[in-house]
Amino acid sequence: MSVVKINVLTVPEEQREVLEKRFASRAGSVEGSDGFEWFELLRPVEGTDQYLVYTRWRSEEDFQAWMEGPMKAAHQRGGEDAPQQKPAASGSTLWSFEVVQQAAPKQG
Repeated sequence: MSVVKINVLTVPEEQREVLEKRFASRAGSVEGSDGFEWFELLRPVEGTDQYLVYTRWRSEEDFQAWMEGPMKAAHQRGGEDAPQQKPAASGSTLWSFEVVQQAAPKQG
């Protein structure tokens, strides 16, 4: 079964738009990765300042390969002379899960 990685990002109110724009501008960067199955950016509605970045992978090995390759390169892009962007999130925690059951809508 697949693995799910949820990156919990603490995002101050004034940085929400910045975070969402950054994710929008990266659209397509993970979708071609081997073993990638799904992505969602979840905005909090009430009671928290934490966004959830949900990704689903065929295996832990596929996730780790993406982390060490394309994701690492994307975060280092620009080189030493490029202006450094201030992080939109003030904190980050990674949760890991194995999918043990799943369901899809019934086809009518």
